[in-house]
Amino acid sequence: MVELKKIVGGAVVDSLPAPTALLVARRSAPEALAGMWEFPGGKVEPGEEAIDALHRELHEELGVEVALGAELLGPTAAGWPLNETAAMRVWTVEITSGTPQPLEDHSQLRWMDLNDHEALLALEWIPADFPIVHALLAQLSEGYRAS
Repeated sequence: MVELKKIVGGAVVDSLPAPTALLVARRSAPEALAGMWEFPGGKVEPGEEAIDALHRELHEELGVEVALGAELLGPTAAGWPLNETAAMRVWTVEITSGTPQPLEDHSQLRWMDLNDHEALLALEWIPADFPIVHALLAQLSEGYRAS
């Protein structure tokens, strides 16, 4: 069995203790995904821990430093399946330093109201990220609080 590529993503919220908004990122590449929305993040490099990769990726892609909240546990031990070769682990995070900018891989960033489920779900999400959006909203509805 081939080991899955490890990907990390950040569900960037305005506040870990009381989240009301989610930062979403619009892909600029590759062409097949351009214009779709996603959780920012990226590949875990060989020898790198997932959490370190998440901090690095969010700094490279958005220019921010973050504090980690809870992991949104996926349906498999590897996290959320993205395709046959990759799975993503996702954490809620709050920006502690910097103003998010679309520095790499994104054409636009947008803060979305977490109470407006209809607007959030109406975005054209990358298909693999859509179940994660549902899981995030379900956790928030259950009174999620960062640990």
